[in-house]
Amino acid sequence: MRYLKTIKQVLAAVAEPLHRNCTFAVFMYLLGCITAWATLPNVRGAHLYDNLYLELFLDVYVFTLILTLLPRKVMIWVRGFFYVVLYATAVVDVYCFVKFQSTLTPTMLQLVGETDSRESGEFLRSCVSPDVLMSDVGWVLLLLFVHVLTALRLRFPHFIPRRWRELIKSIWLRTCELLHRARPIIGTAVLTLLVWSVCSSAHNKAAMHKLMSGTTIGEVEHTLTEKDHAVLYQPVYRLVFSIYANTLTAKQIDRLVRTAKTVTVDSCSFRSPNIVLIIGESFNRHHSSQYGYVMPTTPRQQKLERQGRLVKYTDVVSPWNLTSFVFKHLFSLYCVGDKGEWCDYPLFPELFRKAGYHVTFLTNQFLPKAKEAVYDFSGGFFLNNPKLSAAQFDTRNTQLHRYDEDLLKDYDELKGQNTENNLIIFHLLGQHVAYRQRSPKEHKKFRGDDYKEMKPHLNARERQTLADYDNAILYNDSVVTEIVKKFENEDAIVIYVPDHGEECYEGDMHFFCRMHSAKIDARLAHAEFDIPMWIWCSRQYIKKRPEVFRQVVNARNRRFMTDALAHMLLYLGGIHARDYKEQYNLLSPEYDESRPRILKNTTDYDKL
Repeated sequence: MRYLKTIKQVLAAVAEPLHRNCTFAVFMYLLGCITAWATLPNVRGAHLYDNLYLELFLDVYVFTLILTLLPRKVMIWVRGFFYVVLYATAVVDVYCFVKFQSTLTPTMLQLVGETDSRESGEFLRSCVSPDVLMSDVGWVLLLLFVHVLTALRLRFPHFIPRRWRELIKSIWLRTCELLHRARPIIGTAVLTLLVWSVCSSAHNKAAMHKLMSGTTIGEVEHTLTEKDHAVLYQPVYRLVFSIYANTLTAKQIDRLVRTAKTVTVDSCSFRSPNIVLIIGESFNRHHSSQYGYVMPTTPRQQKLERQGRLVKYTDVVSPWNLTSFVFKHLFSLYCVGDKGEWCDYPLFPELFRKAGYHVTFLTNQFLPKAKEAVYDFSGGFFLNNPKLSAAQFDTRNTQLHRYDEDLLKDYDELKGQNTENNLIIFHLLGQHVAYRQRSPKEHKKFRGDDYKEMKPHLNARERQTLADYDNAILYNDSVVTEIVKKFENEDAIVIYVPDHGEECYEGDMHFFCRMHSAKIDARLAHAEFDIPMWIWCSRQYIKKRPEVFRQVVNARNRRFMTDALAHMLLYLGGIHARDYKEQYNLLSPEYDESRPRILKNTTDYDKL
């Protein structure tokens, strides 16, 4: 009998946090459900997150437990704080999803920091506009309204007619009596749900802890590439993550800003008056007909090569298979194996500006926008920070485009700002997934049926995806060729290099995109790290600088990793600076071809 009494007391204690904070628990649980339904449309079908209701129960219980452990006077203020934060975050998160088709992101938080009072006022006014109130935001506001009415009813019962007040009081007393009698049953149910929710949510909680334990934004981003990464299923978690991500980038920005202030150029001969760097995206070298691929994906580049002024490089790899990581290595004078981190070194556009070049950056990916994944945030934060952007670029485009060809229109509008010596950087969307969206209809030449003999093990959908990827390469071929034509009559040199490779049903694989968490073997390196690279020179450039063109030709079969590209660019600009290293310059007789090409800081490419 004594044991039975103890068990009842334990069960009652388990249910006590929910009992003492019943209103809080009910409304916060409903708020969690509403925001999940609004921002994860497939959650009802268990497609996006099938543990919503159990994990939400666990989260609400933890909140009520915290409140129960606090002294009553403190608890009232803490509970009020929870209400303000949870409701406000929910409204903003759902509003962002309605307006931008994206929940809270680190970029949104960054943009908020750059918002003035006028823009803040416009935002608040837009929140109460009729179209927003009729959207999913309205459900959150309706719940808040009901919650407020409930609180008023409890505190000011005289607002309610006497007859209704007595009925409500009678129902409330009977309910309390029934709940009191059923406390052991309720306690058992709560304990059962708690154990169930802890077991089913443990993995996601551990994944959240791992996500929030990264020391750099790159590490956090890489964690998100893992198959079982954390699901930030509630607005408050997305807010915390956004704050955390911005905190990490702020540390690296501070180091980059300090470095930018100390950048010095010893001398500059302006060896190349016009240097054009084209950065592609997700280009598997083995899908280029220029490198022997069976499908004619690069006919225009091959024609340029036959003309003798485009030099193809045969053994180039990327240090990473993630755009953001590659960009940090491309732009920084840091090379894998150097002391410190990439953010401890100058960014090459800073040196070009310091030397007297006019630097133009035209990107079709890295402009700050509300609907931006962590990957773009991680890759673009050091390009979009106001101080660092001003240190690197004189001219930038201001909007993204559906297709890369529109970047040429941007250049035509901005080229009037060019000076005698120019560095122009084009950053393309290239073959970024989804491949079908990367080429206009008139540029789609390949069809799924064209691959039946080449890839008999693929089904019709997979063959069409492969065709879409090759069509994106074919379209990219037309874009880069048009960029080259812009400089046909200039004293110019053009370098093309994509960020990394791409899987697209290589060998017998039924897979496309990239295997970020897989161990790097020879097959994976072949698909995801082997990239094309070429250098094109105008007739005028070759005539004036035959020795440079000879160096370009002589280096075509050298082993190279693109983390050292900045050093070659400085050489082409004739820029001498403290952090320039001759042994990293691909065109130099002193180039160190024996330097290990370490992929993802783990694997020696040449030993695979």
